[in-house]
Amino acid sequence: MRRKPTLTLLACVSVFVAAVVMSARAASGDGGRTHWTLIDEGEVKLDGKPPIASGVYLPDKKTRKKGTDIVLILLGRRYLMLDAKAKVAYEVLPSDLTAQGKDFESSDLAQESHLIPTTDWSVRDIGPAELIRLTLGDYGRVLEVELPHPPDLRGLYVE
Repeated sequence: MRRKPTLTLLACVSVFVAAVVMSARAASGDGGRTHWTLIDEGEVKLDGKPPIASGVYLPDKKTRKKGTDIVLILLGRRYLMLDAKAKVAYEVLPSDLTAQGKDFESSDLAQESHLIPTTDWSVRDIGPAELIRLTLGDYGRVLEVELPHPPDLRGLYVE
């Protein structure tokens, strides 16, 4: 009879530990997945002209990794992930993205096999936005991406 309470206690502890592990995974970004949010104010230009279809996506605050400056770009029918800090670009297959309304979710998109040759990187602050400019080696064309700065609302707070 004494073994049943011990087994019950062991089962309860194992269920508790499993629940804690699952909630920790969910809180840390769903097991390493990134949620990409569409930025309506973002602009994409190819050789100074907007492409027919374009979009700018940034990781949401919950899944954004510290020390990275990544952006997902829709360029016509092609998706590119730019890492402005490392100055590299990756081609993203549409099968690597899971649509969630206007947004996307993906696992790690930085794969060496999808690396695109690029040159002439420049990242500048141009007032209300940050401008990323680079030359795509496979197209031989200049890509410009404008990312708006978030509004500074510190002046609205009253002490």
